[in-house]
Amino acid sequence: MATNAIDQTRRMLSLVTYLRERPGAHVGDVARAFGITEDELISDLDVLPMCGTSFRGGDLLDIDTDGEQIWWHNPDDVAAPLRIAADEATALLVAARAVATLPGLRDGDREALLRATAKLEAAAGEAAGASARLSVTFESEGGVFAEVDRAISERRRLWLRYYSPARDELTEREVDPIRLFAVGHTYMEAWCRLSEARRTFRLDRVAEIRILDEPSAPPEIELRDLSEALVQPSADDPEVVVEVGPGGRWVAEYYPHDSAEELPDGGLRITLRTPDPASLRRLALRLGRDGRIVSPAALAESAQRAAQEALAAYDGQE
Repeated sequence: MATNAIDQTRRMLSLVTYLRERPGAHVGDVARAFGITEDELISDLDVLPMCGTSFRGGDLLDIDTDGEQIWWHNPDDVAAPLRIAADEATALLVAARAVATLPGLRDGDREALLRATAKLEAAAGEAAGASARLSVTFESEGGVFAEVDRAISERRRLWLRYYSPARDELTEREVDPIRLFAVGHTYMEAWCRLSEARRTFRLDRVAEIRILDEPSAPPEIELRDLSEALVQPSADDPEVVVEVGPGGRWVAEYYPHDSAEELPDGGLRITLRTPDPASLRRLALRLGRDGRIVSPAALAESAQRAAQEALAAYDGQE
């Protein structure tokens, strides 16, 4: 069964309590108790020693295993009451105040955060005074974020000028926003009226944005679970076949794909799906001699022309 980061975090928190009460527990017994494989358990145990009660890494969990039993050598030290240092309190207070100003935060969450901040300020004493002199301002995507958040709450359509790195061009489009989320960068998931399909837009690539008077009316679609990956191709998306040499095997690690067949020269024949096959032209240029697009034929010819044009541009400079 696939496990996302949230599930793993919950399991590892429970695992700490479980191991504290069972010194020398056997790997097989613990794995069965948590309904996971022994390999998954060992993976968790590799992460736990990097966790602890100090931002500076001073009080880490001293947990190890010989492959058969699990030993926790400092449970009493970690169980001691937590004491937050002045610099840690300052960092928490500055971060909490900054997050509380973000648009899109639900009123209940904002109130809970402010209550927690007030308690931390009272406990921090003089350290709270230092943190009050510091502030964090969220720029760049902030204005776009606020407009998208407002459009979602008011259920209104958006007009965008959006930069597409795959085509290296700005396009204008109207979208019905569905939700905001963050996976490394901040994104908007929306129903694009230009392509009549669900699309994901990175906020820092929005060159211009405007809220329209027209109501937003995206079709009823099931929200995707983004814990596995941001890009999740659909079975209805066009199929693309790419052949890569040994130096291009990384493509199978970074691009979701249907299959990856071994080739005699140590390369791979990769079959994948994408709603926008033209976006793979840039991949073909990046691969150079380490790969080529096999099909569809039109995309292969387009990638070849792009490579020839790039070479011609270099020749012209010389």
